[in-house]
Amino acid sequence: MNKISLSNDKPRCACGIFGIFGHPQASLFTYYGLHALQHRGQEASGIVACELDKEKKKYHFHAIKGLGLVTDVFRDYQTVQEQLKGFSAIGHNRYSTAGSTNNRANIQPFMVNYRNGNLALAHNGNLTNFRKLRTELQNEGTIFQTTSDSEIVLHLVARSKEKNQIDQIKEALERLEGAFSLVVLTDTALIAARDPYGFRPLALGMKDDRYVVASETCAFDMINATYLRDVEPGEILVINEETTKTKSPISYKLTKEAQRHHCIFEYIYFSRPDSQIFGESVDKVRRKLGKALAQEAPVPQSDDGKPVIVISVPDSSNTATLGYVSECNKLGYNAKLEIGLIRNHYVGRTFIQPEQGQREMKVKTKYNTVKGVLKGRKVVVIDDSIVRGTTSKQLVKLLKEASPKEIHFRITSPPIVNPCHWGMDFPSKNELIAVQCNEDVEKIRQELDVDSIHYLSMKKMLEAVPSSENRHYCTACFGGPFPTTVEMTQSKNELEV
Repeated sequence: MNKISLSNDKPRCACGIFGIFGHPQASLFTYYGLHALQHRGQEASGIVACELDKEKKKYHFHAIKGLGLVTDVFRDYQTVQEQLKGFSAIGHNRYSTAGSTNNRANIQPFMVNYRNGNLALAHNGNLTNFRKLRTELQNEGTIFQTTSDSEIVLHLVARSKEKNQIDQIKEALERLEGAFSLVVLTDTALIAARDPYGFRPLALGMKDDRYVVASETCAFDMINATYLRDVEPGEILVINEETTKTKSPISYKLTKEAQRHHCIFEYIYFSRPDSQIFGESVDKVRRKLGKALAQEAPVPQSDDGKPVIVISVPDSSNTATLGYVSECNKLGYNAKLEIGLIRNHYVGRTFIQPEQGQREMKVKTKYNTVKGVLKGRKVVVIDDSIVRGTTSKQLVKLLKEASPKEIHFRITSPPIVNPCHWGMDFPSKNELIAVQCNEDVEKIRQELDVDSIHYLSMKKMLEAVPSSENRHYCTACFGGPFPTTVEMTQSKNELEV
């Protein structure tokens, strides 16, 4: 196996976006919303607020952006209140899937001033035709300030021949392919939009009779906002002073019609369990995934009559582990839920951090074992996914230091065999452990050095997630069909500067 950095051993998160219109504490609520969405991106954070100078009758955009966590960028209440004055704001937590990680110019929201006023944008997703559009715009004289695919949207808006700003934005979005959930701030409106496939989530809520938009509903809970509905795939919502008074945002539809393909990894891993995603509780879905895994691969019976210890890899697997244990016991298997791994919450997600240090130490700084729970016992470890396998191998080594009798891995998703082009940053295909092992689960078991391993089947996974006639999921990373055409030469690193 190749010696690969541990930092990329999980699917890297999509970004988190938030927006609020017409509230005197817009920037403060955006800060709290981003805090709730921290799990979706930990590289950088930013907020842009819109302020109206009533005397001069002029709008001003104010921004604070920086590398690091939300609490690193926005250090105190006074700074947010004084430097981000305004009645409306949008925010963004970044994990880069296109564009250089360390280029500060790539930190969103992006902000410009053009013939129709101020414009700011925050984007979650990945544009699959960004290379074509970027080349076209460069040939026409456009000068790019960043290496991010998201900047393309601003240039398309600015170059539109339409006179009305909403029409300009709509025309720009019509040219995009791939995954995008967007919040756009203008001088007089907040605009929210999703691609026709609905790859990434985007929810609409209400706070003090003012509309808010966020990637996940957990951001609404943070500020005591009420969830109203999802922004529909292919929908453009315009929220301004008039629509706030009438309690009816203006809704437009993109002309392109497409079968919905929600990212199934939002349920498996990305989203917080206390969020409602694609109209369903994440907690509920993950419990179903755990139960489905138990039906396919229940705990192996222990020879000594003691219950088999079942532990999660915290925190993303906690909920699925509850479902797994309850279903095992329902099926007559003697399984006991235990806390066998303790996570240090002050180091962040190891796979999101920049490459540094030794892989073994990365695991030890993030996890420690409860040796009294594991020693001499048959242990089942529940995890949501395995990408490269580097973290899993080091985790097994760590668990073996606690002297368990056996270690059995259970994964609540199928093997990952393809990279993603719609907003997740998987490594290249030949770096995936399932591909390196020729999709042979027995070889993966040997590579991880565990007593048994089982991945949830595609069939059981799809049975566990909500289904309806017009609801479908993107399963391309598990070997399913590609829902859109893709510029296959595209790479996250191609445009890095």
